[in-house]
Amino acid sequence: MTELLKLNNLGYEVMNVKLFEKVNTSVQQGEVIGIIGKNGAGKSTLLKLINGDIVPTSGHIQWLQQPITMEMVEQETEIHKVENMSADEGKLRKEWQVPDHEYDQYSGGEKLKARLAAGFSKNAQLLLLDEPTNHLDQQSTDLLLHLFKSYRGTILFVSHDRYFLDKAATKVWSLEGNTLIEHTGNYSSYMKVRKQRRLTQQREYEKQQKMVERIEGQLNELTSWSKKAHAESTKKEGYKEYYRLKAKRMDTQVKSKQKRLEKELEKNKVDPVEPEYTVDFSMKANTKVGKRFLEVKHLSKSFGGKTLFQNASFIIQHGEKLAITGPNGSGKTTLLNIIMGKEPAEGEVWISPAADIGYLTQEVFDLPLDETPEQLFYQDTFEGRGKVQNLMKHLGFSASQWTEPIAEMSMGERVKCKLMAYILEEKDVLLLDEPTNHLDLPSREQLEDTLAHYNGTLVVVSHDRYFLEKATEDKLVIDNHQIQKQGNTAISQVDEQEALRMKLETERQEILGKLSFMTPGDKSYAKLDAKFLELTRQIKQLR
Repeated sequence: MTELLKLNNLGYEVMNVKLFEKVNTSVQQGEVIGIIGKNGAGKSTLLKLINGDIVPTSGHIQWLQQPITMEMVEQETEIHKVENMSADEGKLRKEWQVPDHEYDQYSGGEKLKARLAAGFSKNAQLLLLDEPTNHLDQQSTDLLLHLFKSYRGTILFVSHDRYFLDKAATKVWSLEGNTLIEHTGNYSSYMKVRKQRRLTQQREYEKQQKMVERIEGQLNELTSWSKKAHAESTKKEGYKEYYRLKAKRMDTQVKSKQKRLEKELEKNKVDPVEPEYTVDFSMKANTKVGKRFLEVKHLSKSFGGKTLFQNASFIIQHGEKLAITGPNGSGKTTLLNIIMGKEPAEGEVWISPAADIGYLTQEVFDLPLDETPEQLFYQDTFEGRGKVQNLMKHLGFSASQWTEPIAEMSMGERVKCKLMAYILEEKDVLLLDEPTNHLDLPSREQLEDTLAHYNGTLVVVSHDRYFLEKATEDKLVIDNHQIQKQGNTAISQVDEQEALRMKLETERQEILGKLSFMTPGDKSYAKLDAKFLELTRQIKQLR
């Protein structure tokens, strides 16, 4: 296999904070490399370095094939111009059902599909994709996977989508601990290897610590004897020389053992296992007034000559948790904007005047990018600042990011900044548009759990079925220009099977997380391991 490029001791810093350093790896022709890591680890930065948009702070990129054609599709852009559209690009846009509108009139999914169509149509030798599954419905994701499989060039892509990583990646680059770990295989196989590596490292560390404790115990004992011998050499007449020599031998043994310990640690030092990256936050509603939050009567909306929905009527009660579902471009975001009064429509929309609403848009450019969290969440008391900074810590931010411009943050960190406002303000209604886009896996899982326990009204647009299964109870389905409210009793048998599969998958992921902190000798290890295998068997039967 032909090498395209090498990363030699590559490093990058932002605001004097190291994202990664001493990265050494290579890219082979034809590989499909999935890049994973927590929000802010430097995944998008790594793509930009390879694309030549920024320069490394240390090391360099060595290109082994020249010239090489390269194309990058960013995860979010405010502007996308189409000039001299090729036949291939037009064909892909048609397959993805991208309408012939201006870019700023597209839904989030349509914007991404337009950019992906442009990227894939170039047939570049090296294709760089940043979060290519964000916003996409299942049909569009399946088409993207087909394009991956049939692509003749090399693909590097950033993703938090476990399913897509498993299906698409032939190699994984994981950014963790300020370095890059390379694994040949897909995401699931990497996680198994990572779990075993952490277990082995923990056992070796514990073994080393026992050795250190044993030698330090001997050193303490010899030091004690040496001090006693030194004391005796100054007291007992006639025995001074004997105790002086004895003390000298003890001192020599102490120094010898100390040097042996230092050499052993220098030669085979094992670092403790880094704690797993975690995110921890909660949301609660301030008040819950009345029975109804929203009533919609005979709602109709057309956009650019296309009817999105017509004559729709439904009611949302306070305390309900609803998912708005439908294919890309069906009008999910438009419906939220109509509810918030940001988009005109025919029909009646009544909102409880007592409702305190938090609306999380899917945009990441609607924040004051020049401001810092310190400015955005300004507090005039020490207690208030401490509360915000503590929340940032629990959301996975570093202390230095308190004074870092939001423009320097990753897309996932920007989403977390928007979430912070609703965590702090305790809204009693949350309208969330694609809240898991850009979030790393721990943040997604914490958001799922947080919203499952949220005591307010929740309306969510999302294509993440794992997330919807855990966070919502009913649906508003936009299909065939209609909006139908569906409860759990209306779920088809196929949906029930898929819901069960997602439930089992979620449970299996939770058990895998627990196992990663244990060793086979732990009391509950065997029981959890058996449960993990049983869940794996059940999931396979449902596929």
